[in-house]
Amino acid sequence: MRLLYSLAWSLALPFVILRLWLRGKQEPGYRQHIAERLGWYSETQTQSQQRATIWVHAVSAGETRAAEPIVRALLRAYPEHRILLTHMTPIGRSTGQSLFANVADRVTQTFLPYDINWMIRRFLRHFSPTICILIETEVWPNLIAQCKSAEIPVTLVNARLSERSLRKAQRLSSLMLPAAQAIDYVAAQSGPDAERLRALGVRNLCITGNMKFDVTPPPLMAERGAKLRAYFGERPVFICASTREGEEPLILEAFTQLNLPRALLIITPRHPQRFDQVATMLEQLQLRFVRRSTLDLDQEELPIPADTQVFLGDSMGEMYMYYAASDLAFVGGSLVSLGGHNLIEAFAMSRPVLTGPHTFNFSEITEQAITAHCAQRANDARDVMQRAQILLDDDVTRNQMGAQAHAFFLQHQGATDRTMQAIAPFVSTAQ
Repeated sequence: MRLLYSLAWSLALPFVILRLWLRGKQEPGYRQHIAERLGWYSETQTQSQQRATIWVHAVSAGETRAAEPIVRALLRAYPEHRILLTHMTPIGRSTGQSLFANVADRVTQTFLPYDINWMIRRFLRHFSPTICILIETEVWPNLIAQCKSAEIPVTLVNARLSERSLRKAQRLSSLMLPAAQAIDYVAAQSGPDAERLRALGVRNLCITGNMKFDVTPPPLMAERGAKLRAYFGERPVFICASTREGEEPLILEAFTQLNLPRALLIITPRHPQRFDQVATMLEQLQLRFVRRSTLDLDQEELPIPADTQVFLGDSMGEMYMYYAASDLAFVGGSLVSLGGHNLIEAFAMSRPVLTGPHTFNFSEITEQAITAHCAQRANDARDVMQRAQILLDDDVTRNQMGAQAHAFFLQHQGATDRTMQAIAPFVSTAQ
């Protein structure tokens, strides 16, 4: 089966590269470093130092932010090692550059090649990693097989697997089960994730929790959020964060129909290529809005008119700032059947959360948060706005939920330490 998979990859490669180039029209980063995606690297990327290499793969921005605690823990625990941080998306790479700018001398970033045997072999020969640490959901059959052939331990940390993803993997069981069984160790986020990973064929496994609870919000973001909030005035502020395609029309329709008279709505689309699309949508709906990209927060005064209805958060790396500037949050990807997104950043900033019906990617945390009374589930966009209206008018309940959200955040910390203990035998034997 893996032979057929490899053949399919090889046949599809010209179309994959074409798609990469076309996508680069909206996101120029996809047209950069293409050679890396094919397993070719420049001499400047060759690391000939006498340092062992710990390889961490974080596919995109969310996984890279989740990887931050363990990357920093690895740097502290193994000062003689360097970190090789790989990605599949430009936004993941730029997120890593921002997060690890202060340790850039010890963190090398590159794109991971496509899952084609000869490309993976070139990658492994070039960087000579002594261990592979995959973040969250990355199970690539050829990558794992080539690591095993090169006697490189493979671990999967902060691992999660939804019911839907399990069903998809089981349909390809002859391909995915050998790959899962070949992983040396898995550190799962939750009990249900662990059960599903075992059903996929993982043998060596423990439950460590979610490392995103160990991410420390940058103090600068809280300060800038407070400053931004001051420019908004006394109005209640409701953020719809990490919204996905198809959600903004639902949200804006409900927002205008309910006509929340005092609230300012912040919208932060999940992907940067959609910033202009959402701006066009706001123009067509004749909503008065201001774009974050037009503002300099270092000015004494900002041009945010008092009648502004929507603030478009068209920037990356500032989510904590947006949460700090808000009273209440809705986390997107949950009004459409995409499984939802991370609630933890909002909880870290003591913000209560509303979510839609589709949260299968974060099912356990979402249910625990609802039980802990720091989140509520809405049935649809109109229900989101109705609940937002109630909570924005009820300072006591909203503030109680915010305090419970931060307590929930603190209660779930410690996953990074548990993960470090779980993978330590593989790191030490690889030195």
